[in-house]
Amino acid sequence: MELILQSPDIQAYLAADEVIDHDHPLVREPADALWTATGDAYSYAKAAFEFVRDTVPHSADSADPRVTWRASDVLGTRNGICHSKSHALVALLRARGVPAGLCHQRLADDDGANPAVHGLIALRLPGAAHWARQDPRGNKPGVDAQFSPDAEQLAFPVRPELGEADYPGLYAAPHPAVLAALRESADRQELWRNLPTAL
Repeated sequence: MELILQSPDIQAYLAADEVIDHDHPLVREPADALWTATGDAYSYAKAAFEFVRDTVPHSADSADPRVTWRASDVLGTRNGICHSKSHALVALLRARGVPAGLCHQRLADDDGANPAVHGLIALRLPGAAHWARQDPRGNKPGVDAQFSPDAEQLAFPVRPELGEADYPGLYAAPHPAVLAALRESADRQELWRNLPTAL
């Protein structure tokens, strides 16, 4: 899909901030190790994606009640929901100069009930003509997200008939409504109540 950059400056998609804290040792150390093992932007981006997807369990799958939102905390605790894991992946990508941002979907149950905003990322590899969405949520039965810059293989293809949607915005920093829910929730159960149902 065609993404709409929320910042016109590509440098915004490389910047560090309180959430995407890619200058933190808990982000730099795995970034350096993954870069040493790969050595080029494409291989590094794939390895970073698989690292977050596979070694940081989604807290709904692991039943972990803790809420993380800062990239370094996600990597330090190895815990987070989709939005948090997206923060961690964006931080790892930016740590090695790969522009990356945050994007969203609106998803629902199979009957269209319980809509929620789902978080994923998009990156721009050197020489690429477009931004490519990737979903580090974590695989499980029925979910098979893969690193695929050319043909998307996301965790959840949207079902418009159920009110689901792909949002076109690509954010350099977390969406304020999502970040507020993450920061203000004492545990994952409260977070489920606080997450926005639409953007």
